Amino acid sequence: MQTARDKIRELRALHDDGLLSLQEFDRRKNAILDAEYAPPGGQAAPAQLPQRQGTELGLMTGQEIGPQNRRYRLERLIGMGGMGQVWLATDLATHAELGHSDMVALKILPPQLTQSATHAKLLIEEATQARKLAHENIVRVYEWAQDPATSSYFIIMEYLEGQDLDAYLAEQGTLSLEAIYKLLSPVGDALHYAWDKHKLVHRDIKPGNVFLTKRGEVKLLDFGIASRARSAGSSLGLQTPNAGTAGYRAPEAGTHQRQPAPKLDVYAVAVMIYQLLEGRMPFDDMRAADFHPSPPRGLNARQWKVLQEGFAYLSERRPASVNELLAELRRAAGPSDEEVAAQAAQAAREQAERDDQRRKELAAQAEQARQTEEKRKAMVAELAARRQAEIQAAAADRQRQEQQRRALEAQQRAEAEAAAQARKQVLREQLQARRDADAKKAREEREEHQRKAAQLKAEAAYRLEQERHRKQQAERHAAELAALTANTPVADANGVLRDRFLDGSGFGPDLVLIPTGRFQMGSHEHEQALAVKAGAQKKWLDREQPPHWVGIENSFALGRFPVTVGQWRRFVQDSGWESQSDTDWRAPGFAQTDEHPVVGVSWMGAQQYLRWLSQKTGQLYRLPSEAEWEYSCRAGTKTAFSFGDTISTEQANYDGHYTYNGGQRGRYLQGTSKVGAYQPNPWGLFDMHGNVWEWTQDVVHDNYTGAPADGSAWEEGGDPVRRVLRGGSWLYNPRYLRSAVRNGFSAVLANDIVGFRVARKLA
Repeated sequence: MQTARDKIRELRALHDDGLLSLQEFDRRKNAILDAEYAPPGGQAAPAQLPQRQGTELGLMTGQEIGPQNRRYRLERLIGMGGMGQVWLATDLATHAELGHSDMVALKILPPQLTQSATHAKLLIEEATQARKLAHENIVRVYEWAQDPATSSYFIIMEYLEGQDLDAYLAEQGTLSLEAIYKLLSPVGDALHYAWDKHKLVHRDIKPGNVFLTKRGEVKLLDFGIASRARSAGSSLGLQTPNAGTAGYRAPEAGTHQRQPAPKLDVYAVAVMIYQLLEGRMPFDDMRAADFHPSPPRGLNARQWKVLQEGFAYLSERRPASVNELLAELRRAAGPSDEEVAAQAAQAAREQAERDDQRRKELAAQAEQARQTEEKRKAMVAELAARRQAEIQAAAADRQRQEQQRRALEAQQRAEAEAAAQARKQVLREQLQARRDADAKKAREEREEHQRKAAQLKAEAAYRLEQERHRKQQAERHAAELAALTANTPVADANGVLRDRFLDGSGFGPDLVLIPTGRFQMGSHEHEQALAVKAGAQKKWLDREQPPHWVGIENSFALGRFPVTVGQWRRFVQDSGWESQSDTDWRAPGFAQTDEHPVVGVSWMGAQQYLRWLSQKTGQLYRLPSEAEWEYSCRAGTKTAFSFGDTISTEQANYDGHYTYNGGQRGRYLQGTSKVGAYQPNPWGLFDMHGNVWEWTQDVVHDNYTGAPADGSAWEEGGDPVRRVLRGGSWLYNPRYLRSAVRNGFSAVLANDIVGFRVARKLA
């Protein structure tokens, strides 16, 4: 039976998770204490709960939630827990088709657990796995959905009438071992089915997740979904354990196991058996490895040993499954205490007779043993002297061998160092010869460019002389043309610049020349109002404030496309780079070719690629600053996107289930698309909206207060371990693809929605 201390501990966990206000926590705590410490001969006055229709998540009785094609009406709140709320609801779509509808249960997860796209994806995968569990003792999970109005995710489940095991224990008190077998055998069958058929472990077994229906059925609730939600909450900074509930959670839980094992559930069930027999938990929240609880009532010594193995601190000591634990408890029932006492008395008498006979034999052997001991002592002394001489000889031999080994190692090190120095000298000479040849070639190409520039300048001056009526316009054009041709590389007829590798083995990424200019960075009030209507959150919009003018003082070149899988593969083969991330850039979970943008690359990995590319081309490559990226994305426009104030999936790759500012629904590719699959912006840059988030050089700041006004990267202050992402991705809805949207991510992490494009400094 759950104690007042356990109930208050659960309330504290809800409050720490942000799902229970301080006032609500104090009110419920006081009600529990009043009931626990009622005066003798009377009962505590029942807590007067205020009548209210809403909840902490802003949900109300009668409210309709869910996507447009799958709506549900909330009828009443039937449960609250650390991972959200459970409502009785009517399936309106089924009701509209048939005129009636069975009631369902909706488990609504708090928005803070799913505000990250990665965490939402993990929870959806967990719910999808739970849908596969078709067992008579596991509550059915029908579907998952997201409410567009609140951005909350919820899971549609089978509705059950009855009570959970917590409530049953509060009514019945402690149970007999046979009653416990009857309750927990279906739980063991359900866990065996989930592991045998789907390799799934529950990870949160407790009385609150075992449900007794009015028809006498036993159902297992929250199969894995609560654990996934707890993991998501932990990575968001919430004080939520990684798996399980305090008291029932095995010591190894939360140690970042790659594959949870069934022994996690064996531990929790063993704790429950103790609680059902004794009416209390065997351990406090923090269990010491050497702590052993007192045995519960109703178990003999062998059964108590089996139960202790069930919640053993080391997982390898536990039975392999819950069914095996229950079977071992049954086998350990054995004889009664009276039969054990009679057997012990008979064994004692037989042992006394054997002891008497043994004493007589020992008396006869004592003299012989004394004589033997004297002989043994003499032999031991002789053997000890001989052994000591052997030890001294072996020690001298080992010392001689060690001296020889050290001398050989010193000689080998000296020879290796001399060889390494010789190789370095040869490499330095080869590198210097290559640099001299490259410098000569670059000087000749520069002189040719300057000659052509001078010729163009002379021709422009001649045309100005012949067309005097357009003198002012022609002078500006000639000055800009002269500056551009004298100081920037020459692009091809399509305006694309491509640097050749110094060793002649290939080319760098396609580049577009970006001119100097001024623009207003950030979003204005009209754009923010449209973003709010599309569901944007205030904390995202605050990052785009205040709008401010930025002058791009130096022209530069920017990648025409994001870096592709093929370009990244060339870098990996040439440099031997190895990924430190769980996301494999070769197989990110969706189909891709060498023409798709590479994903699974951290900010630190992008820096390694840029250094390699700079060495291969002899030019200075880098990531664009955040200001350079937005200036290039806008390409002279002031609208939400570079092609207007709305967007469609014919213009960019994003989740087409969502729309922005009256746009149409479209495709959802569920992965990246080939670079250049959509039309470029006015400056010839592709995929500036959607496909993949793109790294920039800047560290993350909450807003633009104190930002540089010259277009340079902002790397002072802020959060130095996180870097700014721009552009949105294939997984996000269109409001995140606006030119002004700012995002941030850890510089050492990578995932399947983040890539990058290169920038190059011009001479």
